[in-house]
Amino acid sequence: MNLEKVIFGFFVLLAATLNFGFFIGDISRPEVHNVFELFAAFTVSLIATVLKFGDRSQMGAVHLATSLVADLQLAAALVVWVTAEEVLQHGMTTAATASVVSLSGGALLANIVSVVLLVTETVTFHRG
Repeated sequence: MNLEKVIFGFFVLLAATLNFGFFIGDISRPEVHNVFELFAAFTVSLIATVLKFGDRSQMGAVHLATSLVADLQLAAALVVWVTAEEVLQHGMTTAATASVVSLSGGALLANIVSVVLLVTETVTFHRG
């Protein structure tokens, strides 16, 4: 068993599951979307991105691209949340919540692509 692959797979799956946990729920209700879960999803996504930098293969490049997309979407979601809460000080309105959850949904799609790539890579691996 390759410990590096285990750690890589762990962070890819953890990023996806944390993002899914934040995303799930009524898009217009801020009380069902926890900002700390969004922050955790972003943090783990950044860790997964760093772990993807070492792979020089074509599959590694696609893994990195999906991770960068997820990072960008989650960062934008955090900016919208902080702007609504701290800058505009009107709190998480229905519109702000919908924007944050939609951006998280885009990141979730990128995470799903990354997980599918990981599973495909694992299934097609041949011991030689």
